[in-house]
Amino acid sequence: MQADGGSGPVQTGSTQAIGALTEMMGNIGPIAIGVLAILLFASLYSWTIILAKWSTFRRATRESRRFIRAFRNAKRLQEIAVLTSDSTASPLAQVFEDVYETYRRQTGGSGPPRNLAPLERSAQTAASEAITSLERRLTWLATTAQTAPFVGLFGTVMGVVEAFHGLGTAGSATLRAVAPGMAEALVTTAAGLFVAVPAVVAYNQFTARIRVFASAVDDFARELLNSLEEIPARGPASHGPEDFPREAERGVYK
Repeated sequence: MQADGGSGPVQTGSTQAIGALTEMMGNIGPIAIGVLAILLFASLYSWTIILAKWSTFRRATRESRRFIRAFRNAKRLQEIAVLTSDSTASPLAQVFEDVYETYRRQTGGSGPPRNLAPLERSAQTAASEAITSLERRLTWLATTAQTAPFVGLFGTVMGVVEAFHGLGTAGSATLRAVAPGMAEALVTTAAGLFVAVPAVVAYNQFTARIRVFASAVDDFARELLNSLEEIPARGPASHGPEDFPREAERGVYK
């Protein structure tokens, strides 16, 4: 009996809140509807970017961890080159692929590199392209986070103007006179914050993840160049693929 009695007011309060919100939405004018339509589009597009970037970063992290483990355990460059096709989302694999292609053009795929400068330029270019790819469409989140509150504020101002217009038309300060304008002001303000908050949180989180990726790419590029520089020259009796220095021999990231 107590449970039934206690749930009644909650259900009644929820019903009243839904009814009040429905009544407020029914009182808003065309300007507020236009503001809400803009915010709805911005919210949907922002959430599309958020979910897509979350999936991309998760895949890039997983493939980068797998690739770096394989890289440090590999004995030959050819073994690592085969893995790049299975790590297309990893920025580390993209850097290795470009550097290895430059190395092959320079040495034919064996022996120490004759000149490290082209390899360094390839590593820098590949790293920049990989990070730029991860940053793509993040500016939309920043733009949404900064402009959505102002779009909502525009609806708020127009709602206040409508409220004062209602007062002037009615000639008396009654709730019925100011209700439409106040409804516009409250709904558009809440909608602007609802759109902006997830966008700014996601943008800050993704920016921090990108900084981690950029640091990892720089470290990997240095490790890769050091490894290529330490490849021993082929002797006259060597006929197989060039051995790749092991991690213990390189002394890098032990």
